[in-house]
Amino acid sequence: MPVNTEIFLDKLLIKFGPKIYLILILMHAVAAETHSLRYFYTVTSGIPNFPEFVDVGMLNGQVISYYDSITKKKVPKQDWMEENFDQQYWDSSTKTVQEAERINKGNIQLANQIFNQTKGVFQTMYGCEWDEETGSTGGFHQSGYDGKDFLAFDLKTKSWIAAISKAVHTKMKWESNPSIGNMEKDYLTQECIHWLKKYVNYGRSSLMRTAPPSVSLIQKTPSSPVTCHATGFYPSRVMVTWQKDGQELNEDVELGETLPNDDGTFQKSVQLNVKPEERKNNQYQCVVQVSGINKDFIRNLPGEGLFGPAFNPGPIIGGLVGVVILAIIAVVFGVIIWKKKNSKPSFVKANTSDTDSENSGQKA
Repeated sequence: MPVNTEIFLDKLLIKFGPKIYLILILMHAVAAETHSLRYFYTVTSGIPNFPEFVDVGMLNGQVISYYDSITKKKVPKQDWMEENFDQQYWDSSTKTVQEAERINKGNIQLANQIFNQTKGVFQTMYGCEWDEETGSTGGFHQSGYDGKDFLAFDLKTKSWIAAISKAVHTKMKWESNPSIGNMEKDYLTQECIHWLKKYVNYGRSSLMRTAPPSVSLIQKTPSSPVTCHATGFYPSRVMVTWQKDGQELNEDVELGETLPNDDGTFQKSVQLNVKPEERKNNQYQCVVQVSGINKDFIRNLPGEGLFGPAFNPGPIIGGLVGVVILAIIAVVFGVIIWKKKNSKPSFVKANTSDTDSENSGQKA
């Protein structure tokens, strides 16, 4: 049954608030030379009109693969992924993810019992990072249940960090079997890095593209804040600042979140609180700098005027789910779990790589 994405997203906003967008965008906010490969397993129970299991692969914040329990197929979501991997690869990956689906469906039932609930969301994020300039690498495996951190893997010590007391039992059980930590570390530091580098090589032209922003200034009344709104830029790494007489302002400035547009580009708003008399006596300007574009995009604030309809990001946000409908929803839905960097689940260990040798998981 297809998902009504707009209604579903509205429900998420009501329950979890707009910070889910910020957390989603944090996945994009890496240094220009740093690349990341992340996989998200989202398992739901008791939530109508949404797949019980979704697997999303992301490279540098870009959705590259997708699977759900309705379509039963893992498919490419970028042209370069489709061009570089044959059908045998996707068939094999599908079988692996189907096994992960079976295990994770069992996991959420156990989670519901532990938390004494009849419905919920169980999500796992794992993957690796690679700094192309320095050669340094890193890995992570985190999970949570129903919007709360659960368990996280410590790559240095090969141990598990329990975010809550109910995760301690699984932490102890997994650490009693050293092979689990060894397998986890081997995957995150070797196999994952191998595929990350291969994907970056295949998708470099797409990953390194740039798009300039469209910048506008908006104000409702002479006494209301002035909003500098930049949209249509790519990549997501952006600096939007207000300057007064050529000096950057830190006070009276409210930074907005970097949000995705439905065409794959991004948007960001920054508000300035300024009195009318200050505007007349000083020169204010909004400066936008996008990573990879050697040009500043500047809008000067007039000494007076600029009054118009109130800026409402709602209609813009409403277009978020256009590019990879279920995939983006799944990522947004799952990524609410991480308000910090420590977490992981107590029931299944589901490591998937990108080849025929993917590991589908291991029950706790």
